[in-house]
Amino acid sequence: MMASLAAALLVFTGSLTAAAPVHSGQCARLKVPGAEHQRVSCLSELTTAGTVASGHTNTADWAGLTHAALPQPKGVPGVQVDGYFPDSSTTNDNHGWHHDAQFVLRLPDKWNGGLVVTGAPGTRRQYANDRAIADYVLAKGYAFAATDKGNTGATFFRDGARPGDAVAEWHSRVTQLTIAAKAVAAQRYGRPPTRTIAAGISNGGYLVRWQLENRPALFDGGVDWEGALWRAGTPNPFTFLPAALRAYPRYVAGSAAARQAIIDAGFPQESEFLWDYHYRVYWDLTQRIFREEFDPTFDGGLEAGIPYCASGTPACDTDYDFVSRPRSVHAAVERISLTGRIGKPLITLHGTLDTLLPISHSGDAYTEMVRAAGSGALHRYRRITGGTHVDGLADSYPGRIEPIGPHFRTAFDEMAAWVR
Repeated sequence: MMASLAAALLVFTGSLTAAAPVHSGQCARLKVPGAEHQRVSCLSELTTAGTVASGHTNTADWAGLTHAALPQPKGVPGVQVDGYFPDSSTTNDNHGWHHDAQFVLRLPDKWNGGLVVTGAPGTRRQYANDRAIADYVLAKGYAFAATDKGNTGATFFRDGARPGDAVAEWHSRVTQLTIAAKAVAAQRYGRPPTRTIAAGISNGGYLVRWQLENRPALFDGGVDWEGALWRAGTPNPFTFLPAALRAYPRYVAGSAAARQAIIDAGFPQESEFLWDYHYRVYWDLTQRIFREEFDPTFDGGLEAGIPYCASGTPACDTDYDFVSRPRSVHAAVERISLTGRIGKPLITLHGTLDTLLPISHSGDAYTEMVRAAGSGALHRYRRITGGTHVDGLADSYPGRIEPIGPHFRTAFDEMAAWVR
């Protein structure tokens, strides 16, 4: 969901500094349908092996999402298009544009006929998947498209007129970009993509699921890396995060009952060494800002509550009880909920030590939803033993965490063969 909501703590406030690219007539002829603004660049390197130095990515967007040892492909020249669609919100300041609905398209010179479309994880921006996803698929010859989902950062919930609007916009922005990217590929290569694969991490994985459930005609398949499970029923993040927040202070004080309460909330005991980090970085922030998105009246006139409030404090997210909240709150979550009724092939990966979206309440639960919906033949599920929510933690805990990035690459190749 939120890989990463540490993203909210890593919001980049500067602008990208672009080196002067080489332009050509071929670049200038590309036009992104519906874009309000675009900038086209011909680059000698589309992967992060070149775009970091040339200023065509933003390392702050993807900080912490991958582990240091993830192989970095290179040798992919082509065209990059940066721009934005019309939007009224201004949370994304990449390029100094202060404009949301920003996107990036990358079109390699040697194209295999495929297109990969992604939405940013967590509340990050359009370059967030550059190391985790774009590098690999570009090296395979795919065109790549990514969107910031239409709102970013820790105050993303300010976007929209009613509860749930900000997240609902994520759906339309991925759909919008997919249609536009197919048109741009046809301009660039003289023919439309022969296959289109959705891919994403956390909230981006949620969007893969949503698109395959609701817009399957646009895609041939998808790879969902630890997607968030939003649904009006339980469990959902509003049921397990408050439980962990309530128990954690007592756990630190030595309470065995509190330790068991965190385990009972869904967090496996093997992940205990990660609890402190997630309490400080993820649990509280995630609960407050997403609760504000769907249930803004819970804390009265406050905005996203009181950080790390003690249980018993009025309007404290630690004591949030989703089940007892008014029907309007459940309706706000329900309008963006998943059903499991996927219409195209999907591969889901989830780490057994995920300490933000515990596997039993996320990957396992969605797999059961797909089966119950009668779509099991279209779904393959990979439980990654030792994997957690962000691969960057593998560098902090060497030997204790299994990076999911390499497993994603294997799963992507599997999906490519499946849809071929």
